[in-house]
Formats: sequence, C-alpha cells, structure tokens
Amino acid sequence: MIADTIAEVSEKMNKAVDIIKDDFQTVRTGRANPALFQKILVDYYGTPTPLGQLAGLQNPEARTLVIQPYDKGALKEIEKAIVNFPNLGATPTNDGDIIRVTMPELTEERRKEYVKIVKAKAEDGRVAIRNIRRKGISDIEALKDTSEDEVSRAEKEIEHLTKQHIEALDDALKKKEAELLEV
Repeated sequence: MIADTIAEVSEKMNKAVDIIKDDFQTVRTGRANPALFQKILVDYYGTPTPLGQLAGLQNPEARTLVIQPYDKGALKEIEKAIVNFPNLGATPTNDGDIIRVTMPELTEERRKEYVKIVKAKAEDGRVAIRNIRRKGISDIEALKDTSEDEVSRAEKEIEHLTKQHIEALDDALKKKEAELLEV
C-alpha cells in the first residue's frame, strides 16, 4: 500500500514537471517556435480550435514560421487569431495559400519580462509538487496497520522524490532563462 502511494506521488510529480516544461515552450524567445503557436485558438466555423489541428507549422528560418492551413477557407480566421494572440507581437502575411509569420527581435526589457513570467511558472510548478508531497504524506499517515518506521521511511522517500523533481524543474528553468537572455 505504501509502495503504491509512493509510485502515485512520483507519477504525479513527473506529470507536474512535464506540464511546466510544456508551459515554458509557450514563452517566446527570439526564434519562431512552432510550440508557441500550438495553443492559439482559431474560431473555425464557430468552434475554438487549436491552430496545430488546422494547419501544418514549419520553421524554415530562425525567426520565420510558415503556417499551411489544411482548409484554405480558414486562412483569414487563422490570421486574425495570430494578430489577436496576446504577447506574441508577430505580424502574419497571407499570400492566399500560406501564412508567413516573422517574429520581431526581442528587446532587453522584453526578455527580462519573459524571464519573470517563466520564473512565475516555475514557482507554480514547485507549489504543485509540494502539494503532491503533502497529500502523499497525509495518505501514508492515514494508513492503518503500518509501523512508525515504515511511515518514516516512506516520508523520507517522498521528500527525496520532491527534491529530485524540484531540481529537474530548476534545471529546466535555467535552460529556458539562458535561451531567453541569449541575444
């Protein structure tokens, strides 16, 4: 029973770290990253649909992204969704078949702003991991027919897992910070 709880805690912590890493991908760097555009919702025949489901995204150059819609009728809606997406700052150009999006250079001030956003996301991840730890420990303490030694050992193992996952999150944060501040 304790082993199941520890396995569940580890799995939830892994998911929390993965979610935050995915979230980091949505923060723009100087390069055009297709992951940045995946969460843009396009009004496709009255239904908000993720851009990744409506078009192919290609990255031919560092600051240029080519969006090729599967349905040419969605070109105008895709273009409008990109223009209205907050904090993107990109201007799409439509040639009737594809949309080209050129990302502007980031200013030093904007880069620092993005670093703050990434740090806030990382802190949210740490809080989520600590909440998972707290719930795991309370679940173990609530188990009947377990000795104090077993509970203590399990708590130490959960603390170790917590430390590992927070370190993984911090490593991802350092990489993203370096990427953002790279000129």
